[in-house]
Amino acid sequence: MVRRALTSVGTGDGDGGGYEQDQASRLWHVTLSVSGKPAPLSEVRRGLEQLAHDHPFLLTSRYADDHAEIRYWEEARDLHDAAAVALRLWGEHRSSAQLPPWEIVGLEVIDRATYHLRVAEGYGPPPAHPVGVHPY
Repeated sequence: MVRRALTSVGTGDGDGGGYEQDQASRLWHVTLSVSGKPAPLSEVRRGLEQLAHDHPFLLTSRYADDHAEIRYWEEARDLHDAAAVALRLWGEHRSSAQLPPWEIVGLEVIDRATYHLRVAEGYGPPPAHPVGVHPY
């Protein structure tokens, strides 16, 4: 897998994009939801396991025969970059991991502090445990 560096879009205030280039990477928690026509569960599981192998930051996947949810941490400069990578993840790995031809139907990208705040307050997703690929 070839990872391409993303470039942030400047704010348009004449800063020339220097701020984005100097900004340190941050961790973003990504939840990607996909859905489509039913596929054999064994094929969905195998594809998600291959995706986890190809994308080492993958924490956990839940799946059924017609939808799946993928949760992982992404390192990126800002939310825009993290979301761009997430929106390409399924399509770029569809062939290599032999994933079903499903479409992305949901995306949530939150920063690390927000993720931990939600978990601490009891209304966010629980920490991804156990790590891996699991049926719903």
